[in-house]
Amino acid sequence: MSSLKPTGFDGDTLEIIAFRLHDQEFCVKTTTIREIRGWAPSTPIPHSPPEVLGVMNLRGTVIPIIDLAHKLGMKSTVANERSAIVVAEVHNMVIGLVVDRVSDILTVRSNQVQPVPEITTSFDKSFAEGIIANENGMICFLNLARMFKERETEELTASA
Repeated sequence: MSSLKPTGFDGDTLEIIAFRLHDQEFCVKTTTIREIRGWAPSTPIPHSPPEVLGVMNLRGTVIPIIDLAHKLGMKSTVANERSAIVVAEVHNMVIGLVVDRVSDILTVRSNQVQPVPEITTSFDKSFAEGIIANENGMICFLNLARMFKERETEELTASA
């Protein structure tokens, strides 16, 4: 088995946005993020994939809203007033990712990103770019492009 190595870093530092799902910290590159919105209910779509909560109108464009916890194999998020929708662009498609709350925007050194250990059962390891250890604990660095395959984003667009 080969370990996944972080890719696409700009120089020695990397800007990330950290957020919480249940009691775990995750992050993605800020370059994939368009905006962060407060929680708003979405309109359900019949026969959509289980991780798709529905769709919402983002300034005239209908985008799918994804339960990121469910996508990662965790218990679905129960949205509340502290929840947020992280609007990201993946494979030229805009999607909304529901998270429990946004924690911080951080700049980390690329050498702080360590490979995901071989013994991991709580999520699909291919979704992770690596693990970042900092003074507040560990952050799982997600790779949205691998998480949402190009074919999958086309299907999400079709259902929206």
